[in-house]
Amino acid sequence: MSAGCGSLASRMIEQPALSDSRRLPGPNRIMDGVGVVLDVQLPEALAAALITSWTGYARGMLDEFGWSGERQHVLRFQGGASLAFTAPIDVLFAATEINEWAWAAAVADAGGPAAEDRVAALARIQALVAAEGSPRLQALGDAARAHGVALLADDELITVGMGSGSRTFPVAALPAPGDIAWSAVHDVPTALVTGSNGKTTTVRLLAAMLRADGRHPGWSSTDGVLIDGERIVEGDYAGPEGARLVLRDPRIDAAVLETARGGILRRGLAVTRADVAVITNVAADHFGEFGVNDLAALAATKFVVAKAIGVAGRVVLSAEDSLLVAGSGQVAAPIAWFSLDPGNEIMRRALAAGGTGATIEDSWFILQCGGERVPLLRVDDAPLTLNGSARHNVANALAASLAAWCLGCAPEAIRGALATFGQRNADNPGRANLYELDGVRILLDYAHNPHGMEALASIARALPGGRRALVLGQAGDRDDDAIRGLARSAWPIDIDHVFLKEMEAYRRGRAPGEIPGLMADEFRRLGLAEAAIEFADSEVAAVENALRWAREGDLLVLTVHSSRAEVLELLQAGGARQMRWAGTTV
Repeated sequence: MSAGCGSLASRMIEQPALSDSRRLPGPNRIMDGVGVVLDVQLPEALAAALITSWTGYARGMLDEFGWSGERQHVLRFQGGASLAFTAPIDVLFAATEINEWAWAAAVADAGGPAAEDRVAALARIQALVAAEGSPRLQALGDAARAHGVALLADDELITVGMGSGSRTFPVAALPAPGDIAWSAVHDVPTALVTGSNGKTTTVRLLAAMLRADGRHPGWSSTDGVLIDGERIVEGDYAGPEGARLVLRDPRIDAAVLETARGGILRRGLAVTRADVAVITNVAADHFGEFGVNDLAALAATKFVVAKAIGVAGRVVLSAEDSLLVAGSGQVAAPIAWFSLDPGNEIMRRALAAGGTGATIEDSWFILQCGGERVPLLRVDDAPLTLNGSARHNVANALAASLAAWCLGCAPEAIRGALATFGQRNADNPGRANLYELDGVRILLDYAHNPHGMEALASIARALPGGRRALVLGQAGDRDDDAIRGLARSAWPIDIDHVFLKEMEAYRRGRAPGEIPGLMADEFRRLGLAEAAIEFADSEVAAVENALRWAREGDLLVLTVHSSRAEVLELLQAGGARQMRWAGTTV
């Protein structure tokens, strides 16, 4: 059963390590089905032999449980590997134990610490399967597939159907499939939105278009969960938990789900089927987690949303993003392209072949499908675009408009939402919000990576301002160069002063002061004087310091992440007023 591991016994492993073991209840980067995955670090010289041993042990244990039909998948990445395999949805905890034991056995064969005896491991995991197994959950899953509706599962609740067609039951009190009135169970139109930047804005705008079309959507994002405009929970819900909160609410008849990289990698998608998937863009961020070490791996992660789209749906992609264009060949579902350039060759060819797309022509938002051409609105008349200067929001508006059209929204509804969304900062809180306070212009945004900062800098450069100051911070799960890169991408704002904030909840293993120190070093290298660099021990403190520094005519650019509510309260308490792009207050 050692699958040739004896040849490894004389070679000690150079510090192999188990990185993460987790359940995957939905389609994910490694496989399409439900299962488990184990990530490990291992030396390149022994990787092939160790993986052979590891998969051999796992296969043997799966066969012991009668799971011979479950499929294994190996993903190699720099410095490590992942082994995933499908497993019955009701015994995923036990399945993680199989994977962990198989890895330990492979390491032991290679000269590492002794693993649990196979017979003992089999008995232990059999007990776990007996305790965890739920024939009723398996039966419900089979019945949901037979009726063509979703099954949403977590540790406490099981749901069949979505929204107004959903029925939810406690895990401890599941009904028999025959006790459910399946004629009343159905799914609702669903959109998945992912990308490196612009996800939340696109989700909010798409939800506004659905509401303008007379729907009652629910949506989840980094900002919380909202049901037909009513916030039911606040916080970062851009993962499966937020999706389930939306999809279980009987008040909704459509869903827009922000689907962030972290949730895809940790748990997979919350749904196996959706009607539209949007990928806004792919940009460098969050490298080094779950084997994602480069742009190609990050793009592959984003493309997981396409696995949920069938032949009747659409995958909405930017024709200007080379990574999305390169990855589009692996997408089975029909693609709808958007581009700010009407002459984009990718989109032009797709439209000529009868495809669907969205672009800008003569400063108008245009939807196209084959020979059909639908003008929507002048770009300057869409408040979100700041008279067209916020080009990233022009792209987000194209993506949302195209997704809404693919979901069946009337052009009049899409047009109406474009004409009104963004008139109030509350429409898109924390994204390119403009305020005025005692003659000081304030631009508040969520920019958190170089790609997002470049977009913010383009807006800031177009705003008048005597002196310019920036509040900036970063999370600690980026490498040193990425942290310095954020400072570099902000430099075109023409900064006179910078307030570097500590983000305690996001240090992620970094020492206090380490992240602001790296950015300060970069600003010094760029030429900023020592006296123009200040430090603050929190986001709110940094904003307070910036407000004290500013005088009439100045521009403050505030990147705010974890304390937006507190910062908004601070601005409102000081008498801040929303500004229109032209500089007049409302």
